[in-house]
Amino acid sequence: MLSDLSDTKPDFAFLKVKLIGTVSNRSALGAVVRLRAGDLHLMKVKDGQSGYLSHSDFPLYFGLGAAEKIDQLEVHWPSGIVQKIEGPILLNEMITITEKGDPAEGAVAQLPQRASLEPLESGPIHVRPGDNIQEALELAAGNPRRKRIVVQAGVYRPQHPGQAMIWFNKRHDGITLEAEGEVTLTAANPALADKSAPSFPAIVNHVVYFGDGISRKTVLSGFKITGANGFVTNSEEPVSIQAPIEGRNLEKAKFFYTDGGGIKIFGRSYPRIENVEVYDNFTSPCGAGISVEHRGHIDGSRLQTVLLSNCVFRNNRCPISGAAVDLLHGSGAEIVNCLFVDNLSNGPMDQRAETPGKWKPQHGSGALTLFPKSQVIVRRCTFTGNRNAVDDSNQGNRYEDSIFWMNNAAGGWPKGSRYELDMASGVGVSGCFIGGDIGDLRAVIDKGQNVVGCSDPRFDERYVPQAQEFEGVGYRPH
Repeated sequence: MLSDLSDTKPDFAFLKVKLIGTVSNRSALGAVVRLRAGDLHLMKVKDGQSGYLSHSDFPLYFGLGAAEKIDQLEVHWPSGIVQKIEGPILLNEMITITEKGDPAEGAVAQLPQRASLEPLESGPIHVRPGDNIQEALELAAGNPRRKRIVVQAGVYRPQHPGQAMIWFNKRHDGITLEAEGEVTLTAANPALADKSAPSFPAIVNHVVYFGDGISRKTVLSGFKITGANGFVTNSEEPVSIQAPIEGRNLEKAKFFYTDGGGIKIFGRSYPRIENVEVYDNFTSPCGAGISVEHRGHIDGSRLQTVLLSNCVFRNNRCPISGAAVDLLHGSGAEIVNCLFVDNLSNGPMDQRAETPGKWKPQHGSGALTLFPKSQVIVRRCTFTGNRNAVDDSNQGNRYEDSIFWMNNAAGGWPKGSRYELDMASGVGVSGCFIGGDIGDLRAVIDKGQNVVGCSDPRFDERYVPQAQEFEGVGYRPH
């Protein structure tokens, strides 16, 4: 772990860059700074919202890890002027760069970008291995005609320790980020991680972060998301993934940093996540796969819920609740045609999990957990092989045409038996097939509307049930 949520900061190198516009606006808003230090390539946008102290008059902050020197800085001003500063540039200093040059000459002198990230007027932005996905998101945020980003096949890793590998804020709303071929986004970067830390090789809290101001117009599609391993930093350097939010009950707290190793969703944020596989993530205390933290900013409509469709949640692990998907107090989700398999909540307790402590201490939590005042629609999903399926502390949530089968994975701290459903109310459960050690923990589910104590679905290798009576229910590969 890089941090235990104290104010202690690692002894990493840094550079602060102050920009003064002359032809462009004086605050240099919209400028892009690229930095190269050996194999480390970083990019920052002067947007007045993210970066050092999140203010337009403050310098951009670059965290450089163990870098020994800076080879080059390149500033792309809003005017079109491009300035290059060749190294070696001193570390742990602040440098001031004043805009100089002619816009026309700057445009001609600009170093050629990769073809995938050329500033075209329209069409998708293509990202290839070696490109920076966050840079593509910033390009799309600034261009109303280019809101689709296509990421080509490969493995993409974070290039510096931080709170997230890629992040969406209000300025990114309406962007579609989609994978073409097999694209893996991982929290792990063994070359930069501390080999002595329990979190090795992870170097970010969250692989993907969706922040305040995101609607269902924002889409994440087709990725494999993995590699979270309990890394936590609360440092806002080298970048702040979430500027302070105006609104009720939206201050950052412990779960903002610790939960959601695969995907963290915070504040008034309601993205659409489809055809995504979230697997092999660990966090403490909760929500290794996806953590949703709306903080009560839901109105009961589907538009103020996260949409998860055609997704797979596999082998995600945590000490307490919602190993696959965790809906914290006052959160909402719609989950359609998703597979939950081998996710393990209620794992060994560690120091970070001691607060908040064990949730439902007799039987423990499920792969999907709903804390009080949370809302969900679960439709045509399959849960199997998890350490408990679903625990829901609310009245009237809907579970339709889904399979809950043998969610009795061994181990963990609960002394009670494993269960399929632990529901405060069974009113919204219909058309479901339920079978396991304990199908209905609280005996609230209507047996006239569901099959409690069902026969073996006889899943094939893709978890499609072969038993005839299961036709039309449960997950189907998309």
